[in-house]
Amino acid sequence: MEKNDKIINCRKMASELMINLKDEINEIKKSEQYPKLSVVILGEDPSAMSYVRMIERNCEKAGMECDVLKMPRETEESQLLSTIEKLNKDIKVSGILVQMPLPKHIDQEKVLNAIDYRKDVDGFNPVNAGRLLTGQDTYVPCTPAAIAYIIDNLGIDIKGKNAVVIGRSNIVGKPISLLLLERNATVTICHSRTANMEEYTRKADVLVVAVGKAYYLKKEMVSSGTVVIDVGINEVDGKIVGDVDFDQVKDKASYITPVPGGVGSITIAMLIQNTLKAFKLFSREV
Repeated sequence: MEKNDKIINCRKMASELMINLKDEINEIKKSEQYPKLSVVILGEDPSAMSYVRMIERNCEKAGMECDVLKMPRETEESQLLSTIEKLNKDIKVSGILVQMPLPKHIDQEKVLNAIDYRKDVDGFNPVNAGRLLTGQDTYVPCTPAAIAYIIDNLGIDIKGKNAVVIGRSNIVGKPISLLLLERNATVTICHSRTANMEEYTRKADVLVVAVGKAYYLKKEMVSSGTVVIDVGINEVDGKIVGDVDFDQVKDKASYITPVPGGVGSITIAMLIQNTLKAFKLFSREV
């Protein structure tokens, strides 16, 4: 193994996936049908705006229409729900994404419930979350889908292996745990109140870190040969860093994702893939 072979080239994976998606979308457009993603964002939070611009750029690369609806941060909950209802009924809209986090005066759960589960390309509607839990076909949340894609793409067999997930959020921790279970791993979920964290992390063959703390995972917490997937996005001294102390851990890992240029590189491709799936589902229904 070359020195850098263990650093997973997520950008290359994303680029190859985007080429395949573009080819499929171009085929669909020959019949004058046009998959479309609608993104709703409230306010102008810099990180949220940056993510939405990335979505727009990647949709453009893939040849998919992307409509961004920018609403003031002060928008009333009822107005946002009305906007979502219009998008639900718009037959030209394949997928809907409401950018999180929402302002405090808006009930996030109510908003997620309002999105038609057939257009819920973020996979957060309770119907889709329930389908994932019960092993049914559904829209998998994009970051967990990206992690699973990395593992599958590398051909890593995790059957019977110990997979440890640090983080229990509905966005990453819980869904990736289910995807690892689907691949027959033995899964442990750790979180902020887990006692003796190192006892679990040292036993991991696969370690997914989504704790939201810069440099949280140190080399003494990892055994040699572990696959380390870093989901963290943290800003330290003007630099974007992960939840893993990369420079410490990389020499012990068999594979490791970098930050930046890691899981996030594939996440938006998964969003486009989910939107394409939603378009096909809607096409069958009409």
